[in-house]
Parts: sequence; C-alpha cells; structure tokens
Amino acid sequence: MMNFLEERIVKDGIVKEGNVLKVDSFLNHQMDIALFDKIGQEFKERFKDKKINKILTIEASGIGIAAVTAMHFGVPVVFAKKAKSINLEGEMYVAEVESFTHKTKNQVIVSKKFLNEEDRVLIIDDFLANGCALQGLIQIVQASGAVAEGIGIVIEKGFQPGGRIIRNLGYQLESLAIVDAMDPASGGIIFRR
Repeated sequence: MMNFLEERIVKDGIVKEGNVLKVDSFLNHQMDIALFDKIGQEFKERFKDKKINKILTIEASGIGIAAVTAMHFGVPVVFAKKAKSINLEGEMYVAEVESFTHKTKNQVIVSKKFLNEEDRVLIIDDFLANGCALQGLIQIVQASGAVAEGIGIVIEKGFQPGGRIIRNLGYQLESLAIVDAMDPASGGIIFRR
C-alpha cells in the first residue's frame, strides 16, 4: 500500500540517469501547497510527542516545506543561508556542507540571534542522499546548544548512505518516502516498505 507521497512520486516524478529523481513539478521548483499541507500534517503526527519550538531548514528547496510544516506546529522557521551575505550582522554559526547535486562545497550560516540552548528543533529538508546538508544543520544545532528533537525528510534515497549515517547518530529520522531503487530505462521506482 503506497502512501500519498509515494503515489505522487510515481505519478509525477521522473527518473533520470545518475540516480536523479526529478520532482520539480510538485516539490522543489513548482510547489503543490495542498501536498505540502499533507506533508506538514504527517510530520506533526510523527513528532507529536516532541516539544518542538523551532523548525530549521536550509535554503532554498526546504523552505516551502518547512514553512507549511511550521503552521502545523505553530512555530517559526529558521533557514540556514548558503552564502555569506553582507546584511547578516553579528555572530553566526557556520558549518561546511558538500552538495551531492551541485558538486560544490558551501558554508551554511545561521545567525546566533535565532538559535540558542532553549530551542527544541525539528530539522526539515526535501531530500536526503548522502546526508551532508543534514550533518551541517546538526552541527549548527549542536553549536547553538539547542536540541535536535528530530529530522523530517520528504524523500530519502535509501540506496545512498545518508539515512543510515544519521540514524546511526541516534536521531529520530522520519522520511515520508524512501526510494530503494530507480530504473531510468523503465522509470520504475521501488520504495522501502
């Protein structure tokens, strides 16, 4: 039995060479907000026992999902910025992350004004592949003295190591769809049950 997200991935996702899953028609270029609302409800359900007071994500494609999810929790969203911009004043938390998709190294930055030891954080992102971005966000949460109460991922590539690495660190990682295999020739996708 597929869940609502897996059904949508099968319907509108496109499998390309090199383990690429294109979901830009509904997730990370054009955004289906009714779908995001269901995603947010699902994250709220999975983390309902946690005392979350802040959601943390990374620019850009995590922001829409995090914002809609935050409405279900009634909390603000902080998003880590990828480049040092001149109007970020004062002290910052910085972590270095490597992007699987863009083959680049970025610094991600969060102002110390928006994250501290009183925060109970839910980290949200659209994709989990190698887990580099997530590890950067976790480093920032740790540096701030806040607690990462959980991690919500929309789509996890289960054939890449990120999910295993993060779970082995002891975090409650909830991925709404875990893709275990994809075939660019047939367009077929196998989800973890």
